[in-house]
Amino acid sequence: MISYRPLFQTMKDKNISTYKLFNAGFERATYYSMKKGNSISSNTIDKLCNILDCPVSEVIEHIRDEN
Repeated sequence: MISYRPLFQTMKDKNISTYKLFNAGFERATYYSMKKGNSISSNTIDKLCNILDCPVSEVIEHIRDEN
């Protein structure tokens, strides 16, 4: 499973509000979709990494399924 928990922590650590994220061109609908755990494209991950100036690992993480 892919988790966006690192994104929310990175935003907190860098003092980036959703307002700043949206003003940088990130779509609100995409952000709220991520909050629900929905999948996003690699282009979206790239955009977040550029906006936040961080590596992919600070945006998403893989959590192994227990099955």
